[in-house]
Amino acid sequence: MSTPTVVFDTAGLGEWTDPETFEVTGDRIAEYAAATNDPIERHLRGEVAPPVFAVVPVFTSMAPAALSVAPVELLMKLVHGEQDFVFHRPILPGDRLVARAKPVGYAGRENGSTVVVYAETRTDAGELVNEQWMTAFFRKVDAGPGSGEGAPEHRFDESLRSAAPAAVVTQHVDEDQTFRYSPASGDPMPIHLDDEIARMSGLPGIINHGLCTMAFTSWAALTEFGDSRVERLRRLAVRFAKPVLPGQDVETTFRRAATVDSATTSYVYESAVGEDLVVKDGLVVLDDH
Repeated sequence: MSTPTVVFDTAGLGEWTDPETFEVTGDRIAEYAAATNDPIERHLRGEVAPPVFAVVPVFTSMAPAALSVAPVELLMKLVHGEQDFVFHRPILPGDRLVARAKPVGYAGRENGSTVVVYAETRTDAGELVNEQWMTAFFRKVDAGPGSGEGAPEHRFDESLRSAAPAAVVTQHVDEDQTFRYSPASGDPMPIHLDDEIARMSGLPGIINHGLCTMAFTSWAALTEFGDSRVERLRRLAVRFAKPVLPGQDVETTFRRAATVDSATTSYVYESAVGEDLVVKDGLVVLDDH
């Protein structure tokens, strides 16, 4: 049976959500770090935010931005397709952040359709803290030809596959991981908390939040290559390939990428559960200074 074509609304493209203000506290940073099994002491003490914490201030803007283009009734078909962060400076306790988001493009395919949302987070004084591109994937929905812009590229360079890994890191997803991550991140999606709803949505059961898995890979990169200093991280991007389930082990393989400039070092990576890739097209860019 062919995938039904659903009409997406081009009128929503480029329209900003209302600004959301977020007060950063050390306790909230520490809660997020603990919920992602982050071993970096400065994160656990709430002194500076882990990189993927950047999604927390803007999270409530992301879905409304995507659903201003995709029909609201498709919410339960929405999963996280890709995420791309560009960091201008770390988030610190005491920051008063203002976040907003806008859909910038969508594309249809037979197996599902995507909406790309761009978000920015600034201080209340206007300083740009980070930029994000979130690709929402609506399973088994065809939006037709699409319109607007895609997200920036971060494809895995296949020529690097034969190179020896720079690091291989294995991490365990705890059985209660999603129940800890949900309140820490502000993500209440039931596919991460309710087994029955997850199965009704066509999933094998409760799945780990994609951003939680991404947070695991971020601290692996920082501890392996960044001296555990989030200040060095300039970009972090992934494509989510398959769900990760609580109780599974995730193995992430990093390879050093070709030098782009003299100020940064880049690594590409993939994460797997057994033989199945769960994260593809991973990219880490670190400041060398």
